[in-house]
Amino acid sequence: MHYQSLVQLSEILRKRSISSVELTRLYLERSQTLNASLNCYISLDAERALAQAEAADSCIQSQSPTLTPLTGIPIAHKDIFCTRGLRTSCGSKMLDNFIAPYDAHVVEQLDRAGAVTLGKTNMDEFAMGSSSETSYYGPVHNPWDTRRVPGGSSGGSAAAVASDLAVAATGTDTGGSIRQPAALCGVTGLKPSYGRVSRYGMIAFASSLDQGGVIARSAQDAALLLQYMAGFDARDSTSVQKPVPDYLSELQKPLRGLCLGLPKECFHADLDSDVAAVIDQAVQILQRQGVVIREISLAHLHLAIPVYYVLATAECSSNLARYDGVRFGHRCAAPSDIGDLYCRSRAEGFGQEVKRRILMGTYTLSEGYHDAYYLKAQQLRRQIQQDYHSALDTLDGILTPTTPDTAFALGERIDDPVSMYFSDLFTVPANLTGLPALSVPAGFKEGLPIGMQIIADHFAEGLLLRLGHQFQCQTSWHSMKPPVDIASAPAQQT
Repeated sequence: MHYQSLVQLSEILRKRSISSVELTRLYLERSQTLNASLNCYISLDAERALAQAEAADSCIQSQSPTLTPLTGIPIAHKDIFCTRGLRTSCGSKMLDNFIAPYDAHVVEQLDRAGAVTLGKTNMDEFAMGSSSETSYYGPVHNPWDTRRVPGGSSGGSAAAVASDLAVAATGTDTGGSIRQPAALCGVTGLKPSYGRVSRYGMIAFASSLDQGGVIARSAQDAALLLQYMAGFDARDSTSVQKPVPDYLSELQKPLRGLCLGLPKECFHADLDSDVAAVIDQAVQILQRQGVVIREISLAHLHLAIPVYYVLATAECSSNLARYDGVRFGHRCAAPSDIGDLYCRSRAEGFGQEVKRRILMGTYTLSEGYHDAYYLKAQQLRRQIQQDYHSALDTLDGILTPTTPDTAFALGERIDDPVSMYFSDLFTVPANLTGLPALSVPAGFKEGLPIGMQIIADHFAEGLLLRLGHQFQCQTSWHSMKPPVDIASAPAQQT
C-alpha cells in the first residue's frame, strides 16, 4: 500500500478500501523500522497521527462537507515549521527543547484539509547546508545508498518520501533546499514563487529568500499538496493576495508550442558528463511532445553563488541574533555574567556551519564593508533578476540540471564549504529572483538519481507542474524505488 501515490491513496481512502488509521499505522511502523538507517525523522508522533487519522475516517464515512483529497493522507513536516505542542528544533541544539505554542500557516492549511501529520523531518541546522549533515541529530542518509548524502537542507523530507516513510512532505527552499535533495533522492520538488506560500510560523534563515514548498513522488502529487498549502495570509507581510488556481486541472493541457530556454552557461567543465547526457535525453523527450528548445545565455549566472552567500549570511546573521539564551534558545549553565551568558549560550547552541555563516554575515554588514560586499551583492542580484526576466519575456521556462552531479559521499565535503556551496549553482537563481522552480527525476547514474529543473515566470506553478506531469507521463524515473534492504545494510549501487 505504501507504494501508491498520494492521488491513488486518496481514491483508495474515499472508496474505504483501507482506513486512514490502518494506513497511518503502516507508515508509522515502517518509519519506526527504517528511521534507524536513514535518520529521516527527528520526531514521530504516533498518538497525534492516529487521532488525526480517526477524525479523517469519521469525515470520510460521513461524507462531511470538509472532506478533501488530502483527508487521511499521512504526510511529514520539515522541522522548521512550528507545530503546536510538538518540538520544533530546526535541527539545532539551540531549539532542542522548544515546543511550539502555535501552528505555522502551512501546518494549519494541511490540518484543515484533513492531512495526518506523522512527525517532523530531519534537516541541516537552521536550513544551513546542502547535505543534511549539519543537523544536531546526526546526518540523514540517502535511501539509494546510505553511504551518501540526501542533499539539503530538506534532506529528511526528501529521503522520507523516496523511501515511502511519508506520502509527501513539506520543505523549505532558501537556495535550492527543496529541489537539490529532491534531485539527489529521485523525487519531485517544487519551490513556489516567493509569496505564494505563507512564511508565518516558518523559522527564518534568510527572509528575502526563504520559501515553503512541496516534496512528493510526482508532479501530480505536488500539485495536490500545493493546492491546499498556497494562499494569502495576512500574518505574513510578504504573502501575495492572488487567487490560487486549480493546479490539477492544468496538468492535462498539452505541451505543444511551449518554448524552453537551455542556458549555455550550465553546460561547463564542472558539469558531470552523465548528468549532461541525462538532460540531453530529457530535452529530446520534451521535444517529442512538441516543446521548442532554444539555447540562451544568462550572463551573470556565474555570480549567483557569491551573491547568494553574501546576502543569505547577512540575513541569517540578523535573524539568528534573537537566540541569545535570554529571549529564545538554549541557555548555558551557571553563567558568570550577562556577557558569559550570551557567549556560551550561542557557542553551545549553534553548530559549526551556523557559526560560520553568522560570522560571514556579521562581517559583510559591518561598518566599512557593507558597501563593498552587501550593497554590491544587492546590485548584482538585480542584474541576475534582469537576466532571468528578460529571458522569460520570450520563453515559457528555463531548463537546467538541478545539480552538477549526483549524491556525494557522507563526509566528503563537510570540511570543504566552498565545494559544498557550489552544489547549489543551478538552484540559487530561483531564490534570488523569487521565481518558481520544479525539479523532477530525469535519469540515473550508477544507481543514483539525477534531476532536471525547470524555472518559470512568477506564479506560473501550474505551468511547471504541467511540464513535470507530462514529462512523467512519458518516463518512469519518478516511480523507481530505492533498495528495500536499507534497514539492514548500505544499499549497493546498481
